[in-house]
Amino acid sequence: MTRASVTEGARRVTTNAVLFGELLRHFREGAVLTQEVLAKAIPCDRSLVARVEAGTRVPQEPFARTCDEVLGTGGALGRLWARVDWYPQVEHPDWFERRAQMDAETVALRAYQAHVMPGLLQTPDYAAALFARRLRQAQDVEERVRARLSRQQRFYAEGGPYYVVVLDESCLRHMVGGSGIMREQCAHLLRAGKFPNIRIQVIPLDRPDIDRPDTSMSLIRLPDGHEWVYSESLDRGHFSDDPAVFLAHSQTYDVLRADALSASDSAALIGDVMEGYGHDDLDQEQLQRSQRRRLHRSKPRFPRRRPRP
Repeated sequence: MTRASVTEGARRVTTNAVLFGELLRHFREGAVLTQEVLAKAIPCDRSLVARVEAGTRVPQEPFARTCDEVLGTGGALGRLWARVDWYPQVEHPDWFERRAQMDAETVALRAYQAHVMPGLLQTPDYAAALFARRLRQAQDVEERVRARLSRQQRFYAEGGPYYVVVLDESCLRHMVGGSGIMREQCAHLLRAGKFPNIRIQVIPLDRPDIDRPDTSMSLIRLPDGHEWVYSESLDRGHFSDDPAVFLAHSQTYDVLRADALSASDSAALIGDVMEGYGHDDLDQEQLQRSQRRRLHRSKPRFPRRRPRP
């Protein structure tokens, strides 16, 4: 193999994620910070910083912006993130394609979410764990995750659409994928909530007096002023642009938002829940191995009978 072909092969395997990771590592080392110290300042798990630097994880925009602030890069990472088309080719499920197109055009989105995190605020690991519950093939899970994350980009970009979401506290408490994934998901909510166009409010579980809707819903306003109500059942989306229906759901939403915790109080609750998930640096396999070792040591031991000479 010639030297030129080796060079060409290296170029083929260099991805946007790899280049971003190398730049992040350059700034982090220039600031004389370890991965662990940077992770605590963001905050996130150290493994996330390691994977982004290795180019095995596509970073999310709130992560890039926070790294800029912590490392004093002058916004270099955020600008690079905004210029990269991270998800150039994605396919949404047929029934969801219409909603995905609305997300690509909306100028204002108000949402109420119960049970699980809204797709526009999910981390890659959270989304993967969620899809893995009902999709058997790893490739199918990966494609769905890429499609979901592709919808998020414009909401995290500078001048992104107005996005207000009211979360039922059950979204924070419903375990998806393990404590480490939930901790990073909560940390991501805290980062996203700092964007000027995004507000996250929580309805606490200890408020039974609040009349919660039976299902999640979204109120979507398009550039031409057209307004839609969107909700989902198990395997399909439901749309209505009836002005009377939109008005009724809008009033329900306004009451919910008024009864919810303020954005700052919601952030405090999210932080408390995040801490409850702990600093779990061991993955599940490591934990299982540790438990097996302890079990093995606790077994009664019997003397072996040795053959006589």
